[in-house]
Amino acid sequence: MPEAAIESTTVFQVTPAEQRRNVWAAGLGYLADGLDQLIISYTMPAIVATFALTTIQAGSIATATMIGTWLGAYLFGFLADYFGRVKTFTYSILLYALATGISAFSPSYDFLMILRFFVGVGIGGEFGIGMALVTETWPSKWRARAGSYVAVGFSIGTLLASVVTLLVMPIWGWRGVMVVGVIPAALAVWSRFKIKEPALFERNRQREKRTFPLVYLFNTTTRTKTTIGLWFMTAVQNFGYYGIMIWMPTALAKYHHYSLAHTTEWELFTTAGMIGGILLFGVLCDKIGRKPMYITLFLATAVIIPLYFSISNPSVVLFGGIVLGAVVNGGMGGYGAILSEHYPTAARSTAENFIFGTGRGIGGGLGPLLIGLLAVHMSLYAALGLLFIVYPFAALFTWLLVPETKGKELPV
Repeated sequence: MPEAAIESTTVFQVTPAEQRRNVWAAGLGYLADGLDQLIISYTMPAIVATFALTTIQAGSIATATMIGTWLGAYLFGFLADYFGRVKTFTYSILLYALATGISAFSPSYDFLMILRFFVGVGIGGEFGIGMALVTETWPSKWRARAGSYVAVGFSIGTLLASVVTLLVMPIWGWRGVMVVGVIPAALAVWSRFKIKEPALFERNRQREKRTFPLVYLFNTTTRTKTTIGLWFMTAVQNFGYYGIMIWMPTALAKYHHYSLAHTTEWELFTTAGMIGGILLFGVLCDKIGRKPMYITLFLATAVIIPLYFSISNPSVVLFGGIVLGAVVNGGMGGYGAILSEHYPTAARSTAENFIFGTGRGIGGGLGPLLIGLLAVHMSLYAALGLLFIVYPFAALFTWLLVPETKGKELPV
């Protein structure tokens, strides 16, 4: 029997119940990621008051988390390809849960910053592992939409962060919020006991000579170009997402006189748009193809961003957030599939985490920084509108460097 046929048969031996459990476990892990991203933002003023922090010290807590996230993506991606998806996924979530829970009892700023670094390491690892776990157990015709189910976990986590902070902080303060933040991670660890290693990984481990997984991302000219193209795509994705989501509340308050309640309402509308966009994009990637859908999305985003930031009516800005969220973050619906389909089993978690982790680290760091620098010389709203510039380049990189993989079996 040909190799690809063996892979197809192996995938279809997975029951629908097992597929759903894998999506549930991976989605919970990514939900914990989104929850943490927003919880630290919402609780930062209270943390600053508790430890009498300067602006630089407060910023360094976020920086320590981001550095940990970057390193965790690399570390746990490698470990998952060496030792297994399920085992490594469990350890990454356990690290996040323990560090988050202990941080609630931090006696000092230094102690909290160290713990936040380990929180970052834990959440940095789970994206690529969870995506590999799901894509290796779903057939090619549904692979992108399966990844989109995982990806919406992040957006749901950001919504939960606002609810948890609103309900818990007035009663138990920021420390209580941190404790509650452990719950999704604990559920993800619990769900681990109901899932098993993908057959693709187990069979590959038995026959594969150990090679450092990162080598597979650059071992041919085609893969090298693909890795560069995918890295640029994920960097642009995070560049736009973090640039808008970090600065938009400030812009809404300054130019549209939004209150905190109205800003929260905008975030809810925009996040709802993201969830819808991610799910729709996953379906369209499976029906139409990965490459045409990403090119279309990037070009559409390049048009919609400047249009959105030219709107002066506050009500249109509010409801327009649904469309903005759908295009800016909809691409998350396809990354699990497209990152998995270009690399062999021995390097799949590494590819997912190395490429997306690098894109999140650089794009997520540069987006907010560039907006801040531009806002010195122009209005913040105009600076946000200029984010559209990077999207045509992302479309070009996708067209030139990334092959189509719709309907193809995962590489052995």
